[in-house]
Amino acid sequence: MKLLPLIVMLGVCSILQAQTADYKTAFIEKWNNSKQYLIQVAEAMPEEAYDYKPTPRQKSFKEQLLHIQANINWLSGTYLTVSSHKGNQASTTSAVMTKKELIASLAEAFDESLRQVVQTPTSSLSKTVDFFAGPKSKLQILQLMQDHVTHHRGQLLVYLNLKGVTPPTYVGW
Repeated sequence: MKLLPLIVMLGVCSILQAQTADYKTAFIEKWNNSKQYLIQVAEAMPEEAYDYKPTPRQKSFKEQLLHIQANINWLSGTYLTVSSHKGNQASTTSAVMTKKELIASLAEAFDESLRQVVQTPTSSLSKTVDFFAGPKSKLQILQLMQDHVTHHRGQLLVYLNLKGVTPPTYVGW
């Protein structure tokens, strides 16, 4: 009878570990789709409209992409890293990047963060990290990364529509 609580606890831990592993697998698929869709959005805007701002207080289309890239680098490089990668922020020369260079740099940010996610042991996703908004688990950091990309990509879709550019078909399934 003394073993029953231990057996139950081990069973619950196994279930939670499997759910976390399933979440990591689901995140990887979603992250790849998110990358693909954001790059399609970035490609859809003509380069001459990359400096377009719907209002003076908003970021330009290009600044939105750079902001997404910097956030991906920061979150994955600071909170998920298991290697020497430490979240390269957007380069100071990013203002002079061409559309092609920016898209390549954005793709690399997605790829590097994906490498960090893949290398992060599933068992450590429940580990709490010190985040500026309070303690968060690494699993929550993954959710923040995806949520942030989705938030700003939604803004970019509006920019495309305001410039008369038909946004690409959604890729998120």
